[in-house]
Amino acid sequence: MSDLLLPPELRYADIIKQRKNEDGSELSILNLGPTHPATHGIFQNILLMDGERIVEGEGTVGYIHRAFEKIAENRPFYQITPLTDRLNYCSAPINNMGWWMTLEKALNIEVPKRVQYMRVIIMELARIADHIICSSVMGVDTGALTGFLYVFQFREKIYEIYEEICGARLTTNMGRIGGFERDWSPKAWEKINAFLEEFPEVWSEFENLLTRNRIFMDRTINVGAISAEKAMSYGFTGPNLRAAGVDYDVRVMQPYSSYEDFDFKVPVGQSGDTYDRFCVRNAEVWESLSIIKQAIAKLPEGPFHANVPDYYLPPKEDVYTTMEALIYHFKIVMGEVPVPITEVYHPVEGGNGELGFYLITDGSRTPFRLHFRRPCFIYYQAYNDMVKGQMLSDAIATLSSLNVIAGELDA
Repeated sequence: MSDLLLPPELRYADIIKQRKNEDGSELSILNLGPTHPATHGIFQNILLMDGERIVEGEGTVGYIHRAFEKIAENRPFYQITPLTDRLNYCSAPINNMGWWMTLEKALNIEVPKRVQYMRVIIMELARIADHIICSSVMGVDTGALTGFLYVFQFREKIYEIYEEICGARLTTNMGRIGGFERDWSPKAWEKINAFLEEFPEVWSEFENLLTRNRIFMDRTINVGAISAEKAMSYGFTGPNLRAAGVDYDVRVMQPYSSYEDFDFKVPVGQSGDTYDRFCVRNAEVWESLSIIKQAIAKLPEGPFHANVPDYYLPPKEDVYTTMEALIYHFKIVMGEVPVPITEVYHPVEGGNGELGFYLITDGSRTPFRLHFRRPCFIYYQAYNDMVKGQMLSDAIATLSSLNVIAGELDA
């Protein structure tokens, strides 16, 4: 049997024995995970250690495998949205909106401009929530708890906005084919405006706490670095790729939901290390705030959903009083309205990179094939390469800066 086919524990045991025979030094095997606070989820890295230094490692995934893609292929299209929530659950509305846009592309539905702007607002709020988690937890993993506690209250405020819009907080199941299930209430807009007024000062203080902090800089600069070439060869996208110096953002390269109407910069790093990933995400928060303000200022009048009665649930009062609305409601809920035969791929800029939906339909009530392109699953493969030769403490900081979401590893 090839050494590469052996479990890492057996391969490393052979290396340890060989090293001891050659020069008398002793190596050891360390399991980082699968259940450890520093791994931020259920996944494992088996590390070969020389003292505190990592000689090499091998990651394993599959601890929460849920076969989402196969489940989706046996569900009507509306019932797939809750599955997308469980991918990157730190920014679930982006997953929801990406799925609706994929279906709208398959159905050739033109979405009202107002809906597109509202989607931009909620997706950018979700991006801010995602980056709040990553950047503040990076502080925790390098010994600074205060910033985490300070900014997390604003993640809660974003969740309160979700709750006002759709009734849910973490896994939102937000939106419908062609738009939203209801227009946003005045209270939702009040909460959004209050967040835009209060959050910038707090985020600025958070940045001041860590960005030029000597301890934080020593723990993150030149730690877990990856070159632009290697990042691209691994399939990196999102903040982790931009931190390596590659100016790629789906919102700019393949605009969707009227992103071309907004003026924003794409923050780019240079070294691809843990510090650059931190700085890029922080800068993206400021750009997201700017996009939200622009969207609110330009928000057009109009309906909150497209005129697609075959796919959009009729108002409840009509369902209770008219036969036609009741029939439409029944057909949509039971998944009896088929999607035409087609093949589409639609990407969005998720919190961690390009989140794509590859959909093949055969004219039935369920997808023939559906693949989720989860950015975390793709770039996590580079982790052991990135920490090779680093200290164990560097491995924790590197993992934190990648923002690996376990829900995207096992779909």
